Parts: sequence; C-alpha cells; structure tokens
Amino acid sequence: MAKNEIPYKIYLSENEMPAQWYNVRADMKVKPAPLLNPGTHQPMTAEELGGVFCEELVKQEMDNDNRFIAIPQEILDFYKMYRPSPLVRAYCLEKKLGTPAKIYYKFEGNNTSGSHKLNSAIAQAYYAKNQGLKGVTTETGAGQWGTALSMACAYLGLDCKVYMVKVSYEQKPFRREVMRTYGASVTPSPSDTTNVGRKILAEFPGTTGSLGCAISEAVEVAVSTPGYRYVLGSVLNQVLLHQSVIGLEAKIAMDKYGIKPDVIIGCAGGGSNLGGLIAPFMGEKLRGEADYRIIAVEPASCPSFTRGKFAYDFCDTGMVCPLAKMYTLGSGFIPAPNHAGGLRYHGMSPVLSQLYHDGYMEARAVEQTKVFQAAEEFARCEGILPAPESSHAIRAAMDEALKCKETGEAKTILFGLTGTGYFDMVAYEKFHDGKMTDYIPTDADLEKGFAGLPKVD
Repeated sequence: MAKNEIPYKIYLSENEMPAQWYNVRADMKVKPAPLLNPGTHQPMTAEELGGVFCEELVKQEMDNDNRFIAIPQEILDFYKMYRPSPLVRAYCLEKKLGTPAKIYYKFEGNNTSGSHKLNSAIAQAYYAKNQGLKGVTTETGAGQWGTALSMACAYLGLDCKVYMVKVSYEQKPFRREVMRTYGASVTPSPSDTTNVGRKILAEFPGTTGSLGCAISEAVEVAVSTPGYRYVLGSVLNQVLLHQSVIGLEAKIAMDKYGIKPDVIIGCAGGGSNLGGLIAPFMGEKLRGEADYRIIAVEPASCPSFTRGKFAYDFCDTGMVCPLAKMYTLGSGFIPAPNHAGGLRYHGMSPVLSQLYHDGYMEARAVEQTKVFQAAEEFARCEGILPAPESSHAIRAAMDEALKCKETGEAKTILFGLTGTGYFDMVAYEKFHDGKMTDYIPTDADLEKGFAGLPKVD
C-alpha cells in the first residue's frame, strides 16, 4: 500500500472513542417545536413525560442547550465490546462502478443485534436500571431495535416486552427468536392483548400493522404496568443523541487521514441512523465552520420527507403518545408491507424535520426493486449482505458515484451501512424470484392520512 493510500478499513483505538454524545439541538438556530400533550395540545412538561419515559431520558429529550453530554462509564464499557466500528473505503465498489468518486461507509453491523440500534438500547436500558425499574416496553419494525433492546436488557437484568409489527413478525421468525433467546417476550402487533390493539384490529381487519400501531400498544402496557417505562429506537432527540457516536467516530477517523466528505448519505425511517451519522458534520454546517451536502433516503412506499406534511401529528396510530411537529403522512397511514421494515414509519424525527424544513439537508425516495439491485451489487463487491434499510443509502451513494463518473468529479461520499441483512432472506428471495413489486401510494392514498392530522393552533 502506498504511503498516502487510505486503508480499506480505518479502525480507531478504544482511547479514540468519543466519551461524550453530541446534541445537535444546541447548535440549531431554529429549535424543534416542543412535544404536545395529546389531550390539551399544550407543551409536555417533564413530569408528564416522566410517566412514559425514564427520568434521565426526559432530561435529554428536552435539552436544547448542552452541546455535549457525558457518556456514563458503564455504557462506555459496554460500547467497547463492539465499538469503535470500522470506517471502510469501498475500493471494490468504486472499481466496479468505474467512478472517480471515493466512497466510504461506516459499518454498524458488527454486533449480534446486526445494527446500530444497540448504541441507544444500552443507554436507555442503563437509565431504566438506574431508576430502579423492573422492565421496559417497546415496538420494533424489522426487528433490529427489538433485538438490540433485548440484548441490553439481558445484560442489565431487566424485563423486556416487545411489540413487533405483524408483517415483520411473520417475515422474520428468526429475528423474533433471537429476541426470545435474550429473554424478551415478543407479540405481533396489532394484537388482542391491549385496548388500542383491539381497536385497530376492529377498524382495520387483517391489517399487517405499522410502527405506529406497535408504539401505541407498547406505550399502553408501559403506562398501565407498575415499574415499567416505554423506550423507543428512533424519532426522538434522546435516541439521536445516543446515536451520535456513529458520526463522531466517523469524523475522528476521517480527520485522522485528512478526509473531508462532500456528500453524506443515510437511510431515513424515524431518523436514528441518519441523525447519528450526520450529527457532528451538521454541527459544523450549523456553526458555519464547513459545508456538506446531506441526503436522506427513504422508501417510495412510505415517503414522509418527500411527500409528507410538516405539521403536528401523533407519533402513534392509537393517538395516545405526545404530538410532535414533523414531516408526516398522518398517524393513520399504514404503509404497504414492503421489505424495509425499519423504515415503515409514518413520521420523521422532529430534529431532522426541522433541519430539512430549514434547508440544511435534502431527501429522495427510492423504489424497493432499485434498492435490492443496489444491495446485491454491493454484496458482490464488498462481501457484506446489507439490510434492506441500509441499502437505501447504498442506492443513493451508487447513484451519486455514477454522476461523478459522468462529470469526472472525484467527490468523497460517506454513507451509513446501518446493519446486515441475514434475517431478510425472504425479501432477497422475492427479489431474486421476480416477485417483488414497487408500491407507490397515490395522492389519494396520502390524503386519507393527511385528513386525520390533528387541529393544533
């Protein structure tokens, strides 16, 4: 390898790991609008949020001022089992595409959960344990978050109740069994075990479920069971905060070799991976210290950013959670049962929604057949079978690299490889057999969701 050539994989030492999370809200000129009480439509107080979330997580959720928050030593020690994660130069993909672009990806699939979700799962479980709680409840779409949380709870001795979107529960039985191996109970959602689940089943017989449905059930169980709180894998500020370790590590690694990305790309469902990856780069952009082109990539079947409305909406289908101002398709929108389960959420992180609304980032939607074409090409070049969610970012990164081939520009592209797809073989099978279709909701379909948006003064 030549003296100045970048290695295939850039590994940081444990001593180079970030010891603090970065809170991008501290640098935002326009702060995200506050969460609202679903009954009164008034800003939620810390006391009200404390009935749903752990006390320390409520503080993090409402923090607009502290740029950095120390990571507790116990969490750092857990991180060291699988972090720092590698920053990889995609030399083989570059060669296959014949592009002058330099492509890097931050790989988060090197742990048993198979994704980045463990970064926040251990933090939320830690705060629940410190508060003296017995257990936590949650929802999961594709299953990465449920797997990560079950791992964290097993490590800390907490009970874990998971409501898994029914279509994923049926498509991914092995993901479900990993959760059960770590001691979690897993219920397909919507279910007949909760009031809100029974209501949704009555209104939508035969529904395959959605993240919004599963959230409603998990919250109902948490608030009605003493010693439990609800934790979540995406959307809210507390989660993006914990996931900032992804971007902080990526930036430390790039700075170490004098690399500055021109384009940063992440898949977008609720926002945890994208928000974590872009965090320190967005901070520089907000402070006027550097500029980057940041692209959020979402499924065309659930286009929250690209076709949604920026409005207050319920975070869940059952309308029991706080209202958040975000890009949304309406809490009643139930997306088609596509194979990017972790991206099938009707809304988007309020933090990322505000940044997008203010013009700091862009968004695009892609069809799932194009996503799986990119996934297969990436797997054949780079030797990693990517998750369908991650493959949205791969698709966009490849498209940007091919544009560089046309123009001759040698841009540097960074994307987030959120996890592996070894539990997604049903999806790969349908793609290979030619049975995968591209569902794109019509304007009329979307209007049904928008019609249910709450009237907020």
